[in-house]
Amino acid sequence: MSADKANPTERLACTAARLMKGSTTVFIGTGVPMLAAALARALYAPSLIPVFEFGGVGSTLEKLPLAVGEHNSFRRAIAAMGICDVMEAAQRGVVRDGFLGGAQIDPYGNLNTTVIGDYESPAVRLPGSGGANDVGSLCWRTIIIMKHERKRFVPKVDFLTTPGYLNGPGARERAGLPPETGPYRVVTDLAVFDFEPSSKRMRLIALNPGVTVERVVAETGFPFPVAAKVARNADPTPLELKTLRLKIDPEKVFLV
Repeated sequence: MSADKANPTERLACTAARLMKGSTTVFIGTGVPMLAAALARALYAPSLIPVFEFGGVGSTLEKLPLAVGEHNSFRRAIAAMGICDVMEAAQRGVVRDGFLGGAQIDPYGNLNTTVIGDYESPAVRLPGSGGANDVGSLCWRTIIIMKHERKRFVPKVDFLTTPGYLNGPGARERAGLPPETGPYRVVTDLAVFDFEPSSKRMRLIALNPGVTVERVVAETGFPFPVAAKVARNADPTPLELKTLRLKIDPEKVFLV
């Protein structure tokens, strides 16, 4: 269980789980967000209340759900609601964090999960928003988890599925979105970004072990500010890896 054998998915899950310390309610999706939420609940935030798009609220995550509507997303839950109910709860401001991914992200944290290319004649048609627009619009903090590739980190998304900071400071408020909401962190297999308060652009604040700023620049399709002091993300601990591999996802559903 040595940390040097952690794969990229495990690193993403561990880094994201640590961001949930002190969290209460978290809107989570399929895949790495589930791994991260289960790990956080096991090690860092025992009172964490996972919220699933199809209505499961407060599942114990004893068995990892295969999808956001699968029966384990309701297992021993506080409530079994519907999609409209959980979105209404987010609108009322009672869901603190939301975890999202995307096919594309731009400097302001806007996400595309709809099409690659022209909307009418796309090169690739993707699943679309689902609840992602609501999560990015209404949760207090959005944590974005993505594989770090230049084709994904683009100057402008081909389709705006989920709003980040739109085109800069004040844009969310002008669009009628709740004040003080928006992207909080972008967690990738290379680094972690926050959003510079003045410009609302992604800012590099931490690197994964062995990763250089130059490598992050090479895999990012737009310029970004760099924090005055760039931290180093800690390696996954033996306890984190043991918990992920033996307790949370022993069947390797998502730990590829």
